[in-house]
Amino acid sequence: MFFEGIIIAVATFLIIGIFHPIVIKSEYYWGVKCWPWFAILGVALLIGSMFISNVLVASVIGVTGCSALWSILEIFEQRERVRKGWFPMNPKRKEDYKPLESDSSPHHKSSTND
Repeated sequence: MFFEGIIIAVATFLIIGIFHPIVIKSEYYWGVKCWPWFAILGVALLIGSMFISNVLVASVIGVTGCSALWSILEIFEQRERVRKGWFPMNPKRKEDYKPLESDSSPHHKSSTND
């Protein structure tokens, strides 16, 4: 029997699960300005995976790289979740959570109308 597929699937599941709290903590402590670090990590891991001959290791490294890149989007979405009150706000960065001027459009649902 060949177990590589299941190993890659479990590793993918765990990597995604690990990145979830990393995104939450990164946004809390550094805000969205940490996104370049996720970009650098993601690109480096994807490039590195192309030079690894072991398919299992290359796959796990590639999945980690893609998860790092996907975390860029999640960092910005996490900021919106904090603005909505779904996650705690870092009191040291209150100015980062002020609504944007574009948020005052008639289609934007303010937190006071929830």
